[in-house]
Amino acid sequence: MSFVEGPVTVRIPASSANLGPGFDALGLAVTLYDDVTAEVTTSGLDIHVTGEGQHGVPLDETHLVVEAMHAAFDLLGGRPEGLRLTCVNQIPHGRGLGSSSAAIVGGIVLARALVDGGEALLDDASAYQLAVDLEGHPDNVAAAFFGGLTIAWVDGAAAEVERLRTDVQVTVFVPPSAVSTKQARGLLPETVPHGDAAFNAGRAALLIAALTHAPHRLISATEDRIHQPYRAEAMPESYNLLRRLRVEGVPTIISGAGPTVLSFARGIADLAPAGWAVHELNVDQDGVRIVTG
Repeated sequence: MSFVEGPVTVRIPASSANLGPGFDALGLAVTLYDDVTAEVTTSGLDIHVTGEGQHGVPLDETHLVVEAMHAAFDLLGGRPEGLRLTCVNQIPHGRGLGSSSAAIVGGIVLARALVDGGEALLDDASAYQLAVDLEGHPDNVAAAFFGGLTIAWVDGAAAEVERLRTDVQVTVFVPPSAVSTKQARGLLPETVPHGDAAFNAGRAALLIAALTHAPHRLISATEDRIHQPYRAEAMPESYNLLRRLRVEGVPTIISGAGPTVLSFARGIADLAPAGWAVHELNVDQDGVRIVTG
């Protein structure tokens, strides 16, 4: 196995999972990006991070991009003696916009690009499978990898995905404080009422129609009963904003495990609470890609 010379840069989109009723299954890639650049060196590990997370992420082998790269290198046939990694991050950490999935997907694709003939050794299906194995669930990973609107599931041990095109526009409201996915998942009950499960199944099916060809159905299609209500206590400001927007007829959900609030609308940035960041975004149709190298 041999490595390419010079740096390679990979761009990975942010993603929103669940989208209301599609818990752990639906994902949407949006036009907010992390750029990660790596170069094989003769020894050592040199990591530079700017932007989101620059003061909080580890600068050693436990950095998530590095862990993903090492996992991919192991499948490709061996790790290089050294790496230089630069991360320019726009995706907020701990806000429900898929920062960990972006790091994992970016690391895998970056490692593959640094190996001569890497795509022949690790095709997209295998790379996606590795990303799901590392992340533990497929929703954000699928959107970050393939772009667009994704339906993701695990069939036995095999990670599967169906990608659909949608051209919706969104506004995301990002609060200044994070909520960990582990904390948000810990608030979910072991079981939910049958009626709520049936309600969500119907709304998830309707959401696919709403996002692909029936946008007038979005306010009904984004209703949820099986995860968002249980997490309200961990992010009260997010839920206050969610309820306010929905009462005004704006299709709105909690993005992933929160606390970011995502609306399928534009022109509402002035409704953000004080201190929150607002991004008006489109759907990223491409997913992860190499931008230099």
